[in-house]
Amino acid sequence: MVTHTSAPDGARERRLVGAALALLALLVWSGVAPYDRGTWLMEVMPVLLAVPLMAFTYRRLPLTTLVYTLIFLHACVLMLGGAYTYARVPLGFELAQMLHLERNPYDRIGHLFQGFVPVMVAREILLRGAYVRGRRMLAFICIAIVLAVSASYELIEWAAALILGQGADQFLGTQGDVWDTQWDMFCALLGAGAALLLLTRWHDRQLAAIATP
Repeated sequence: MVTHTSAPDGARERRLVGAALALLALLVWSGVAPYDRGTWLMEVMPVLLAVPLMAFTYRRLPLTTLVYTLIFLHACVLMLGGAYTYARVPLGFELAQMLHLERNPYDRIGHLFQGFVPVMVAREILLRGAYVRGRRMLAFICIAIVLAVSASYELIEWAAALILGQGADQFLGTQGDVWDTQWDMFCALLGAGAALLLLTRWHDRQLAAIATP
């Protein structure tokens, strides 16, 4: 079992406070005049829920700097998508022109992050609580959690479409792609696999630095 043994250092706390203030500023910017107010609220809702939760649990269970950084980046992606809607983010149009794509690919980036970040959050929680034995089983369960999160999000989008009808188009961001749901889940799977391949050793070192067996 892995348990936290030392209080967070002051320098890290200052960086985290700075990151929280930056997120607050970006949230205000994105919410001043979003393309669609209802879409903005649905897109930034994970940020509105996650940031207070992390602040509330910080003293009891501070996360690694790597995971906090990933969550910060994911929050930026969500708020940018909320401000413009995913199909209208300027960065996506630039990427589409650069890569000769027929659609704005920013929603694909969002779903890559939907796998890349939650898989590391799940990995940290499972390791810190010693809930899983064996690295292969850990990776399998983390990816399964990501796919469950992705599927749940698609169900939320389906419910929004049923309730709002045409008003949900901005939130869905399908851009006419009949396979958009499948692509979203596939991108989340790719993001989860990439994160485990690229960040596992880095994550293990940070966990070892704040914990004792």
